[in-house]
Amino acid sequence: MNPTTNRNWDEANYRYLSASLAVVRGILENHTAKEQNQSVENNQEHLRQALQEAAAAMPAPSALERVCKIFSLSPFERDLLLLCAGMELNGDFSKLCAIMHGDLQRAYPTLSLALAALPNVHWDAIAPNAPLRHWRLIQIGDGHALTLSPVRIDERILHYLTGIQYLDERLAGIIEPLQAVSDLVASHQDLAERVSVVWSQAYKVNSLPIVQLCGNETTSKRAIAATICQLQGLNLWVMPAQVIPLAPSELDNLIRLWTRETILSKCALLIDCNDLDTNDIARLNAIARFIERTKGFLIVTSRERIGLGQRLVVNFDVHQPTSKEQGTVWQDALGSMAPQMNGQVKTLVEQFNLSAATIRAACAEAAGQLAQTPENDITSILWDACRVQARPRLDELAQRIEPSGDWEDLVLPEAQKQVLRDIAAHVRQRSTVYNNWGFAAKSARGLGISALFAGASGTGKTLGAEVLAQKLRLDLYRIDLSSVVSKYIGETEKNLRRVFDAAEQGGVILLFDEADALFGKRSEVKDARDRYANIEVSYLLQRMESYPGLAVLTTNLKSAIDTAFLRRIRFVVQFPFPDTTQRAEIWRRVFPADTPTADLDALQLARLNVAGGNIRNIALNAAFLAADAGEAVQMKHVLRAAQTEYSKLEKPLTDAEVGGWM
Repeated sequence: MNPTTNRNWDEANYRYLSASLAVVRGILENHTAKEQNQSVENNQEHLRQALQEAAAAMPAPSALERVCKIFSLSPFERDLLLLCAGMELNGDFSKLCAIMHGDLQRAYPTLSLALAALPNVHWDAIAPNAPLRHWRLIQIGDGHALTLSPVRIDERILHYLTGIQYLDERLAGIIEPLQAVSDLVASHQDLAERVSVVWSQAYKVNSLPIVQLCGNETTSKRAIAATICQLQGLNLWVMPAQVIPLAPSELDNLIRLWTRETILSKCALLIDCNDLDTNDIARLNAIARFIERTKGFLIVTSRERIGLGQRLVVNFDVHQPTSKEQGTVWQDALGSMAPQMNGQVKTLVEQFNLSAATIRAACAEAAGQLAQTPENDITSILWDACRVQARPRLDELAQRIEPSGDWEDLVLPEAQKQVLRDIAAHVRQRSTVYNNWGFAAKSARGLGISALFAGASGTGKTLGAEVLAQKLRLDLYRIDLSSVVSKYIGETEKNLRRVFDAAEQGGVILLFDEADALFGKRSEVKDARDRYANIEVSYLLQRMESYPGLAVLTTNLKSAIDTAFLRRIRFVVQFPFPDTTQRAEIWRRVFPADTPTADLDALQLARLNVAGGNIRNIALNAAFLAADAGEAVQMKHVLRAAQTEYSKLEKPLTDAEVGGWM
């Protein structure tokens, strides 16, 4: 309705409600007069005539008549609701109630009063399952008897009758509105229109399904849901799944409140299950009960499909915008900054798989930085902004490592270093070879870049990954496979899926530590657990092969990895235990240039038969000891630090290693 029509309806609705209240007030006045043996004015015909005239003047059904129709109220229930509304809107009602009760302190309606004074009485109207009480249209206060307790109209219903539309305050604390966006990408707009058609067709046959939108990007799913509801003329509200109560009484109250809200206003509910713990069975059961018993338009968003009870569900997978769509969003979001990119938008699209909202956020962040430092390179700023925007979900699932170090910090045989450089080249040129040169069209398998770093603890496996991340300007995330592997069948794959799905946005380097926890020599399958262990390994390898980035496995013992699994990994790098020459080189590089040192002999230090990681621990501990003594780092500090490190390793420190140091 336009504003003029709204004003006309508001005025007509107020007149109709006033006329309806006048009829009920007249009934009470007549009843009071009879009880007091006074003459009764025959005013009902006049009042009902005024009501008919008010009804005829309504440009659309009044709020009162709509309530009566949608909640199937009988004439008695209608009058009882008006009696309670009159208490709030007309001072005569409280006076009449006090007179009828014969007690000035009881200036309120009761069921006893209504049953005695109103026409068309039927006792079942006040039953708990009758509309007035089931839908909480009225509230019965505390009292010694049901019929003697105060009765009042629910505040949401009172305001609705007067023409005021708002969300029930009991729902306002747990749900929030969601507006449609005007710039949905074409593939998402198409999906929204398809879902809208499904709803429209189902509504005609009274078989409205739940729509479940599955995918990793919360913002995109919400934008699609909002557009679906806009197409249907519905207001969309969002409720986190975590707020659905577990207690049956609280759950029942929420179900009734929301269902009543869908009846009173054209609205839909989005239940956000994106951060739901799928192992929380009690919560899942509560969600299923809520969905089964709630009427109206429901949308559920989740990262993966979940069971939603017995109601009909239609599932739609929500993918990131296509590469072409992302390029268009980049150009639009960059605006006046676009010419400065020199065609590098394609590079960002190839590396980062971002939603439209995330792209806009990255551009806004870059614009802010450029305003402060206009001399900086916009492509570099945007690259880092994309890394930051892609982090939040993965930060919850894995440990982000701030990469440090360079090729010079890696003390490895040249052959191993060259393999690492080859890995970097594969990551940099992935799009060129697969997309531009057509290799992706030849085979959809094995497009990911996978590597196994094998070697004893401390030999540089993590440092190697850090150097790659530093050189490629990518984030590095460490995942401890021993913590990902679950004793519950199917949970390991679910944990891995979350990691890979989150990582795909930023094309980060994934470092899976302790591969031995999942990989190993295949043995005879004896039970279900053995079968699922092989499934878990296959799933990880499958995701590594399709992951649009670099995934690295580390193991302390390459021989523990089955050769059948090794064949599916593109690069295998052996990190050998350093020999004396390599250890001496590590010692020469381990202390930063600003660290004061005195008389350190790298060749003598190299006699310590430990790996590079242990050398770094010893050097750091020695630096603290020297700093505390106010001295430069000397052999004596290294000796004490070595004793501490060897003690931790439960390894004896021999004279052959430290003899002649002091």
